[in-house]
Amino acid sequence: MRRALPLLLAVALAGCAGDEAPPRAAAAPAEATGTPDATPEPLGAEPAAPPAPRWRHLVARVKEPSAFRASPGGKVLGRIGRTTEFGGPRFLGVTGNRRGWLRILIPERPNGEHAWIKKERARLFGTDVSVHIDRSRRRLVVRDDDRAVFRMPVAVGRAEHPTPLGRYAVTDKLEMGGPGTTYGCCALALTGHQTDLPSGWAGGDRLAVHGTSDPASIGFAASTGCLRGSDRDLRRLLRLVPIGAPVFVRA
Repeated sequence: MRRALPLLLAVALAGCAGDEAPPRAAAAPAEATGTPDATPEPLGAEPAAPPAPRWRHLVARVKEPSAFRASPGGKVLGRIGRTTEFGGPRFLGVTGNRRGWLRILIPERPNGEHAWIKKERARLFGTDVSVHIDRSRRRLVVRDDDRAVFRMPVAVGRAEHPTPLGRYAVTDKLEMGGPGTTYGCCALALTGHQTDLPSGWAGGDRLAVHGTSDPASIGFAASTGCLRGSDRDLRRLLRLVPIGAPVFVRA
């Protein structure tokens, strides 16, 4: 696995855990379907192939650098490459498909705002796996289609810095510093941002589900926006959830 720079992680994920500097991390390989270690199955890759399954959620892997736009054929807002800032492959949560364009969730856009890229710039996959976070109950549930396959308690953002509601997507699986460190064993980085950080905050704003050096905080409103879980639960979560899968946070 590729090693991520400590400074990069400090900028991206420091909004999640308080004042401690984050440890080094590594981006884990992506899985393009909901089955752990499964071989990705592209949608319509070959004309002669049998009809593709009707997945509940579409995921796209970026094949080449691409401009992302405010609408199909509209204003260019920026560019994305084949890898994330953590060095992993760039998978995108897809929320729409219109006449050769894909509507996507990316961390380069504010919470709740989509972007569009040309369909030809990406390869489509599908998954039935999704993550559902109930902020008031402080619980995370992984669903495979309509069936709950895993549940875990989490810490959420405290009252003055609540975890933002909405739909996001998983961008990276990160290997963190290990048990007892600020972010525990590992993390799922998300497309979302914490929009209500402490006054004068100098760190980053990316949301993540990660481990913690304070396991007693799990099940409480205790963070500055990210979700915290036990290392044991985090490792199972990373096995179950593919990169690009949707994440829904509700009140």
